[in-house]
Amino acid sequence: QVQLVESGGGLVQAGGSLRLSCAASGGTFRNLAMGWFRQAPGKEREFVAAISGSGASTVYADSVNGRFTISRDHAKNTVNLIMISLKPEDTAVYYCGEGADGAMRARGGYAYWGQGNQVTVSA
Repeated sequence: QVQLVESGGGLVQAGGSLRLSCAASGGTFRNLAMGWFRQAPGKEREFVAAISGSGASTVYADSVNGRFTISRDHAKNTVNLIMISLKPEDTAVYYCGEGADGAMRARGGYAYWGQGNQVTVSA
């Protein structure tokens, strides 16, 4: 089964940047879509960004478009999320997932999830 290990979260001041990384291992099929979701206290997990299995397509939530960049390295089997111009409203637990190209924006399109990584943006 696929195991996803996240890293890179932490505390940053508003306007700063962070880089999240998610490493996938143990799976038979590893050229699948990968995405990032986040969940703030009291809210449901929401879509942030995703990249198709081939890496040819990327999609972003309107709230992060232009500030976040998702990329993948097939050789290392990792996906990264570079976050710049961070805002306090970006504070959340960030999760990476692996799923289907056809449902990259939907939580139900992902079969595996990482443990979650806390990102806190202070004002």
